Amino acid sequence: MKKRKTYDDQFKARVALEAVKGEKTISEIATQFEVHPNQRSSF
Repeated sequence: MKKRKTYDDQFKARVALEAVKGEKTISEIATQFEVHPNQRSSF
């Protein structure tokens, strides 16, 4: 069985900062950080 990916606090902070800036769409941010677009709300 495949293990779930875990993200450290620094990674989460970078994703959150990018989202707060408002310069990119959710899809662009998800692609940049290689996460699913729905995951950004769980950070």
